[in-house]
Amino acid sequence: MKFIHRREVLHEGDLVVIYSSQTCNIRLMNDANFRSYKNGGRHTYHGGAFDRFPAKIRVPSDGAWNITVDAVTHKAISVTRKAKFDCKIKIIRRTPEDGVSA
Repeated sequence: MKFIHRREVLHEGDLVVIYSSQTCNIRLMNDANFRSYKNGGRHTYHGGAFDRFPAKIRVPSDGAWNITVDAVTHKAISVTRKAKFDCKIKIIRRTPEDGVSA
């Protein structure tokens, strides 16, 4: 399984914004769920398949969060060949003026 991964310490109300050149699966998950995802196990996450960008996911609570992005493709991707797509992950941090209580 090929995916882009980024781990961030985020706060409730922060916004994860993803730009991608093609349809992709975007998952926001805690460390335990990321380990399970990485090992092919059951996991829960915030996000899903997106085909319109920028995609935005609001962080539900304070903590360490893993952001993964993988291409949605109907062709098999071999172990040696990565799916080709451009992806940018941006974090918009909440501010006290946003009205989100800590």
